[in-house]
Amino acid sequence: MHLPSLANNPLRSRADLQEAVRALFTPLKPYFSPGCARVKLGSTGAHFADAAAELEGFARPLWGLVPLAAGGGAFDDWELYQRGLANGSDPEHPEFWGEATDRDQRLVEMAAIGFGLALTPDLLWEPLDSRARSNLVRWLQTINAVQVSDNNWNFFRVLVNLGLAQAGVEPDSAALQASFDRLEDFYLGDGWYNDGRSSRVQRDYYNPFALHFYGLIYAQLMDQNDPARARRYRERAALFARDFQYWFAADGAALPFGRSLTYRFAQGAFWGALAFADVEALPWGVIKGLALRHLRWWAQQPMANRDGVLSIGYAYPNLIMAEDYNSPGSPYWALKFFLPLALPAAHPFWQAEEAPLPLLPPVHPQPHAGMLVCRDEASTHVFALSSGQYNNWSRHGEAKYAKLAYSTAFGFSVPAGQRSLVQGAYDSALVFSEDGIHFHTREQPLEFRLDGETVYSRWQPWPDVEVTTWLLPRLPWHIRVHRLRTARRLISAEGGWAVDRSGDDPAADQGTVQAGAGFALAVYPAGWSGLCDLRGQRTGEVVRVSPNTNLLFPRTYLPMLKGEHEPGDHWLVCAVVGHPELAGWQEVWSMPPQDVDLELE
Repeated sequence: MHLPSLANNPLRSRADLQEAVRALFTPLKPYFSPGCARVKLGSTGAHFADAAAELEGFARPLWGLVPLAAGGGAFDDWELYQRGLANGSDPEHPEFWGEATDRDQRLVEMAAIGFGLALTPDLLWEPLDSRARSNLVRWLQTINAVQVSDNNWNFFRVLVNLGLAQAGVEPDSAALQASFDRLEDFYLGDGWYNDGRSSRVQRDYYNPFALHFYGLIYAQLMDQNDPARARRYRERAALFARDFQYWFAADGAALPFGRSLTYRFAQGAFWGALAFADVEALPWGVIKGLALRHLRWWAQQPMANRDGVLSIGYAYPNLIMAEDYNSPGSPYWALKFFLPLALPAAHPFWQAEEAPLPLLPPVHPQPHAGMLVCRDEASTHVFALSSGQYNNWSRHGEAKYAKLAYSTAFGFSVPAGQRSLVQGAYDSALVFSEDGIHFHTREQPLEFRLDGETVYSRWQPWPDVEVTTWLLPRLPWHIRVHRLRTARRLISAEGGWAVDRSGDDPAADQGTVQAGAGFALAVYPAGWSGLCDLRGQRTGEVVRVSPNTNLLFPRTYLPMLKGEHEPGDHWLVCAVVGHPELAGWQEVWSMPPQDVDLELE
């Protein structure tokens, strides 16, 4: 369901956002445990213990509540957190959170508590008695003695030590330095990080809502004590902002890509973090517009359960797309968006008038992300042609990282099962099968690069099958060229954008699907999408894919091209187009781009 408290909030002023934080918290109050240390928001499971999941439900709202209070905003329920901190860190209390071990989920949630101690010690530290303070310090200091996951988690240790220092506890300088050194290993240049070991290729939202977000908090809080590092973090964030602005459409929608998308409007937390650290990477009006349009877009999505608690999912409740580390409390990382509430009303971020996106080039190469980010003239539709990333350990990693394209208007889909094109929901993907039932898609490229405005990759669905793919923007279309070299007979299917079919009641007569030799097309009120085979070798089909596979729409149609290929070499060439607005679609559809020169190597 929609959250009326957000959907009816203008979300334009500092006061509006203060009220939004309170409105997001209110549905959580009935779920606090008797001792207030645990918040159980549902019965679904994550890979970690219930105690850690209920700690997550307790701690994550602090990402919004702490800035609210630090900026002077009213909140009447701090006693819940004061009691919860005392009881949850007490080994003798039945609601004890448990001891953190290596790479423990509890280390993640410690960061929100450390952040709270750093910004609002008057609310989260000073009201505690001496025994509670001692227990909390001992529990938090565990993060210095165990291993954190070798990625952005190194910043959790930093935030916890910032909080301990504010509470008068000497930070662990050796543990801190080890984490700072490891974070430097992840930096790629131009404002981009890898989220972890160099063997991982993840350049996703963990850049803005984790690595830069925490770095900017550190830069602001430690400006005087560690000026060189603070300056470095600010400079990197300013560089990243130049690329990251391209991930947003004019209506505030961000590009759905990568894992952890259930954190929702945390996608826009980076813009407020820039303000918190006084980094005018773009004009303040542009930064404010990027942030608030994004929040208003999310406020229109049915992202909550009936009780008003944020659901696991993206634009609607959806467990199919969730990670194995998503507990019912996970979505409240979204409250990181509200960091600028810690700023006074006189700050230029709040004083600025919202400005629209600047005029951006229609095609923007982002080599570190392995993407060409494309947009129409009005930035109504933003999409990325992608080849450089992969993730073989997260759930549906091939769908979240290795599709051919990602779109603000059409999202992307994850499979509901392993049998058939219906269950696979292979939008923006080329897939192959031997039996017509089980399909293989691109999971990890053997090679990839950006050549100007061409995205190149080479990949193998089987050891004796090699596919070389070129993606070329021809706005509003894009062209896909694939050279298939196969030692076995194969069936292929290639998907365009998945189209919302909410109006597919035949009695309503609101939409249409068409398919034939060399084309497939779906036109519905929420948008239209189609693809044309420029060589005329394949047959079109519009597949009614399994429900709840697409991240934006519960029910979709997927235009596809299907072919059969004997052993040997084959060229598959198609043009793909889609747009959320129907005006003029017939004219665009009638003029696909021409075939391309295949002398590409």
